[in-house]
Amino acid sequence: MKNFCFLLPAFLLLIALPVQADEQQSHADILEAVTAFVRAQTNDLPGKVVSKVDEIDPRTVRSACSKLEVFLPAGSQLLGNSMVGVRCPDKKGWTLFVPVHVTVNVDMLIANRPLMQGHVLQAEDISSQNAELAQTGILTNPSQAIGKVLKNGIGAGQVLMQEMLRAPYAVTQGQTVQLQVGGAGFSIRSEGQALSNAAEGESVQVKTASGQTVSGTARPGGIVELRP
Repeated sequence: MKNFCFLLPAFLLLIALPVQADEQQSHADILEAVTAFVRAQTNDLPGKVVSKVDEIDPRTVRSACSKLEVFLPAGSQLLGNSMVGVRCPDKKGWTLFVPVHVTVNVDMLIANRPLMQGHVLQAEDISSQNAELAQTGILTNPSQAIGKVLKNGIGAGQVLMQEMLRAPYAVTQGQTVQLQVGGAGFSIRSEGQALSNAAEGESVQVKTASGQTVSGTARPGGIVELRP
């Protein structure tokens, strides 16, 4: 199963159509464009995805458009009941919103037992439960959770979400770290004291033995890389 954190990117689909003067825009073309948009947005999601695009009110009339632009309104997501926008950029342009309903059933991760704040998740701490997604950020693959640290305690059966976890710290505040800087033909090492916590790859400030404060990148084993 692919790693999955239900976060849909902004997306715009352009559909070019033949136009004749004084024609009305075909509802069938609009629905076809919206259906293609929804399919493209949900095609790579794991689990079972079912989508339905509602019919357009027959009384709705729009002028024929040379190019339909399909988009997801800002702040919206294709999950549950939502709206997909269709606009015409022609001189006499228009915008129409079409109701859609998307359900996604996946194997989401849950805690097998109560777990304390700061606990490093192991395989035996979690299991999967198939259910319909009700919100974004839910984790579905063990690789997204194992080795991560809980920001707060959770109860047995609680669904794991991305916001609950953080990467383990490679460097902790007050720790004596090894400063490394290298370039073509040279390498310099010294010691310093970390002024904050930082996961691998994050920026961290370090106070050197001379009292100077420098910034570097945290690496495993208490190492901080400085730029040459």
